[in-house]
Amino acid sequence: MKDAGAKSVHLRIASPPLRYPCFYGIDIQSTNELIAAQQTIREMCQTFGADSLGFLSEQGVVDAVGLSTTEPYGGLCMAYFNGDYPTALYDYQAEYDAEIAQLQANHEGVIK
Repeated sequence: MKDAGAKSVHLRIASPPLRYPCFYGIDIQSTNELIAAQQTIREMCQTFGADSLGFLSEQGVVDAVGLSTTEPYGGLCMAYFNGDYPTALYDYQAEYDAEIAQLQANHEGVIK
């Protein structure tokens, strides 16, 4: 956009950063597919050529959708944003744990 003459670029994303894989239906099996798992906000700004980058908060999603995150079998799954999966990961757990440990070591402050 700056190449087209914009003096500044401010990106706003209508969801929290997707940092964790989805094992329940959306085919995202690895954090390698998720830029927010790999980069800080500042790094993403550099990648996108933006002056600022903002995301909707987790509470903003809950408020917008109107579902509770605590209702069993009917709540809103926020695992992709916060890593708190509502069920055990079974066959995926060992690979997931190793991937998260590596991300925590390599990208301090990006992944909890």
